[in-house]
Amino acid sequence: MAQYDKPDLERRMHGAIESLKGDLAGLRTGRANIQLLDPVTVEVYGAHMPLNQIATVSAPEPRMLSVQVWDKSNVGPADKAIRSAGLGLNPIVDGQTLRLPIPDLTEERRKELAKLASKYAEGARIAVRNVRRDGMDSLKADEKKGEISEDERKRLETEVQKLTDSTIADIDATSAAKEKEILGH
Repeated sequence: MAQYDKPDLERRMHGAIESLKGDLAGLRTGRANIQLLDPVTVEVYGAHMPLNQIATVSAPEPRMLSVQVWDKSNVGPADKAIRSAGLGLNPIVDGQTLRLPIPDLTEERRKELAKLASKYAEGARIAVRNVRRDGMDSLKADEKKGEISEDERKRLETEVQKLTDSTIADIDATSAAKEKEILGH
């Protein structure tokens, strides 16, 4: 059994929040967000490359993304990759720049996205609870091996619980903010 390692627990719980933030950033909310295009890969030079390695992605307006393709020969493949990425975006080609108007979300689509955000948050909560369980297990093992006293174990268990509670509160706040943004309230 691993010894109790508070920095490791903190790192793993923080990782769950960072992962959640990454997942939520990719959800389209009707506002331009350059992270929306992070999953897009383009077939160029005989390989699949992330869009951001062949172009500069920016959000010049709240409802518009701009993709400045560096090599003119990659404009067609970039346009095709964005159209086929399942994001509901239809680029307007203007020389080496692709303009992507962000369409309005239907109420039904907003609800689907809010559900997905909620699902991502639940996954993060589960990950945090698993880290908590690992921490509690290692404390019990440390006590059993005589490395810490019962009082010390109880004190550290309280510490682990506080860390868990504050991390879950962060997850809830992050998720609630994203759902509010998606639903437009």
